[in-house]
Amino acid sequence: MEDPAMRGAPARGPEQGGLLPFLWRLLGTTCVGIGAVGVFVPLLPTTPFLLVAAWAFARGSERWRRWLVEHPRLGPSIRAWQRSRAIPRKAKMIAVLSLLFSLVLALWLALPPFALALQITALVAVSAFILTRPSAD
Repeated sequence: MEDPAMRGAPARGPEQGGLLPFLWRLLGTTCVGIGAVGVFVPLLPTTPFLLVAAWAFARGSERWRRWLVEHPRLGPSIRAWQRSRAIPRKAKMIAVLSLLFSLVLALWLALPPFALALQITALVAVSAFILTRPSAD
């Protein structure tokens, strides 16, 4: 039986509150924060966290998702990925250089051979993924 008080009431959407939309916005905000740190920390990726943030914001707040996707600095790589699963050429170059830097740092620190082998395996796999994606210009 329908509640008479609910008759004519608008449906509760993500913009109107509630715990679940709040949690999606919290996840999105956390990912934007980690992604922002990644802009300055060479070994921390930025774009994957921004992609997760856009995904979470789409479930928690269309307004917040639009802000992120239309942001002049953060938005282009998100839009390129959403449109064609492409990575901007500049982002590819920065990513690969950061990966090489981390390898040089590991060699300089004289990490144990097993750790170096694991790192090299991961770096090759990540580099292969990045370099085989289409380039967005």
